[in-house]
Amino acid sequence: MTQDTDPTQVETQAAPAASDHVAPPQDAAEAGAEQATEQSPVEQRIAELEQEAAEMKEKWLRSEAENQNLRTRAKRDVDDARQYAVQKFARDVVEAAENMRRALSSLPPAQEGEDTVITKMREGIESTERSFISILERHGIKCDDPSGKAFDANLHQAMAEQPSAEHAPGTVMQAWTPTWTLHGRLLKPAMVVVAKAGE
Repeated sequence: MTQDTDPTQVETQAAPAASDHVAPPQDAAEAGAEQATEQSPVEQRIAELEQEAAEMKEKWLRSEAENQNLRTRAKRDVDDARQYAVQKFARDVVEAAENMRRALSSLPPAQEGEDTVITKMREGIESTERSFISILERHGIKCDDPSGKAFDANLHQAMAEQPSAEHAPGTVMQAWTPTWTLHGRLLKPAMVVVAKAGE
C-alpha cells in the first residue's frame, strides 16, 4: 500500500536545496569585492605619490627658472657696473676735450704767411686732440657732431631756435658742443641751435 506524498512537503524539502545551489555565486561576489577593497588603498597611494611627484617637478622647474633669471640679472648688473662705474669721471674727461676744442676755435683761421708760432700751436693742439679723442673711444667714450641732423631730445639740448630758409624746421643748425656717449648711453647732450619755420 503506497503512501501519498503531500505536495507541500515536497516543495518545502526542495526549497533548501535550491537555496544551497545559489549561495556560492554570492560568496564569490563578496570575495571579489573584498579583493577590490584590498587593492584600492594601494592604487590610491600610487596616485597620491604620482601627484606629489608632479607637484615637486613643477616646483623644481619654477625654482630653476627663477634662479636662471637671478643669474642673468646679476650678470647684467655686474656688466653695467663695470661699464658705467666711471661715468662721473668720463663726464669730467669730456669737459677737458671740449675745452681743447674751444682752444682751437679761439685761434685765428689758418692762412698763408701767418706767424709760425700760431701754426705750430694749432698743429700741436690738433694733434693732442686727435690722440685724446682716440684714447676716449678705446674706452667706450664717443662724440658725435649733430649739425645737420634732426633734433633729438634724448641726445640734444636746444639752446636757441632760429628761423632758417636753408634748414627744415627741427633741424640742428649749429652745435656748440657734440653729443657724448659712454658705451651707447648718453653721457652729455649736445648744446645746439635748432631751425624753425620762417616768420
